[in-house]
Amino acid sequence: MKVHVLLTKEEINEERLREKGKVAVVLDVLLATTTIISALNEGAKEVIPVMDANEAFKLSQSLKKGDFILAGERDARPIEHFHYPSPTLLSPLVEGKSLILSTTNGTIALKKAEAAEHVYISSLLNNERTARQLLKCHRESTIVIICSGNAGEVSLEDVYGAGHLIQSLLTMSEQNFSMSDAAKMAYYLFLGNRHNASELLSSSHVGQLFENHGLLQDLTLAATANTAPVLAVMKNGAAILEAGQASPSEIKKVRDR
Repeated sequence: MKVHVLLTKEEINEERLREKGKVAVVLDVLLATTTIISALNEGAKEVIPVMDANEAFKLSQSLKKGDFILAGERDARPIEHFHYPSPTLLSPLVEGKSLILSTTNGTIALKKAEAAEHVYISSLLNNERTARQLLKCHRESTIVIICSGNAGEVSLEDVYGAGHLIQSLLTMSEQNFSMSDAAKMAYYLFLGNRHNASELLSSSHVGQLFENHGLLQDLTLAATANTAPVLAVMKNGAAILEAGQASPSEIKKVRDR
């Protein structure tokens, strides 16, 4: 297994992702992939990432009213007629519904990553589950971990999340694997802060914006490791639970016990 890390979505080369043996894992810790994993864990039917609000509105017209929820932001600002893509705010609304999601960075990264044969959605909430799948099914592949970043700039929380995923891979693996320098950088960042996830996320640029806008619950959730052990994949343009997993209703039953 080879592990590479792209530090921003702008580094995605779709032609290279199409090469045989490439597996993409997309991270947007604050906040898109955390929102997606949380929604699926709360029983959402699917999460459909879109490029912008116009695409979201067009898609919603093909769905039955009451079967979907629109959520999105642009440059961290709410989009009119959309729910803000906060996992804690969306949590009680998504069960059984399709969540159409538009964000500045994460959903765009996911759309571009679809060039790869396999695309996984990950976050601190489910990195361990993602790592288990990578080791089970993709040991001979090149794993491209994509940090969504923030408008072309590196996001500290995404690099930390990539490091957490790599650490999960190393912990579970019985053999060493090749890492790019960016992957090693992410791994060492995580090792130096492995017990300080909340502080690190809060200190990031996006984390500071969250604190200033009273989104502390989302910060706390995003910093919590391995509390939503779901495996999320992109299939036919939507993020869904991988086949063979418990259904959303079964997950909810276990969570509510």
